[in-house]
Amino acid sequence: MKAILTDVTKCIGCAACVTACKETNNLDKGKPREWQKSDGLSSDNWTSVLRKNDTYIRKQCRHCLEPACESVCPVGALHRTESGAVVYDEDKCLGCRYCMMACPYGIPRYEWDSPVPYIRKCIMCHDNIAAGIIDQPACTNICPTQATIYGNRDDLIKEAKRRIKSDPKYLDHIYGETEVGGTNVIYITSKDEKLDFLTYYTNRLGDPEKKYGYPDITQSIPETTKIAMKSVPPAFLGMGAIMTGAYWIVQRRMKIEKANKDANKVNNDKNNEVGNG
Repeated sequence: MKAILTDVTKCIGCAACVTACKETNNLDKGKPREWQKSDGLSSDNWTSVLRKNDTYIRKQCRHCLEPACESVCPVGALHRTESGAVVYDEDKCLGCRYCMMACPYGIPRYEWDSPVPYIRKCIMCHDNIAAGIIDQPACTNICPTQATIYGNRDDLIKEAKRRIKSDPKYLDHIYGETEVGGTNVIYITSKDEKLDFLTYYTNRLGDPEKKYGYPDITQSIPETTKIAMKSVPPAFLGMGAIMTGAYWIVQRRMKIEKANKDANKVNNDKNNEVGNG
């Protein structure tokens, strides 16, 4: 399974990855909508470089091992490939935007200004790699400092651990190794930068500087909702049975009332004929 390792300490903020992503995926110069400007992502910006003082970090889809977006999509428009990339099939999409609500990182973006809108996000250059056009994502290929590199997930985790062990500046934690079940975009950072960039804040809609990060849980999102999701079919069938039973009772009562009215009408007609006779 393929993954991306981003070393925050190596990023110089050149944004070459952003330009390469746009060129490779034929994206417009779209700007984030007003409420999304803080993280730089939009339907035409699949990756962005955020700055905090003199530190930079690249934001993109985390390509979860157990994607919440995939688990809530009713038509399978989003799914994780064997390579590890979470991709999107616009031909299947209903436009329900459940994926936007489910994603713990707020990644999927909607083409609000398009007459035929779709969901857009990083797909780790899956199509071009599968077609043999390129051998790695454009963003990792262009990075001049190798702040973001591509390879097998297990190998990248070993490399991240090697760097952490060899240099005391690093925080002893690999973001994405276990969070929400693990992701295929992982990060390492220095001890001084952990709160600024990668610690998750529950109020994602509050402070614009706190709209990204890794949730402080290791259980995957689909796993946490499995019990509730499993209860949906029986609850649906149970409610259907109740409504069907209620409908049958109401219809039966209406038929009985109609039959009584018809019987009363016949009796009244007979009484009237006897009286007139």
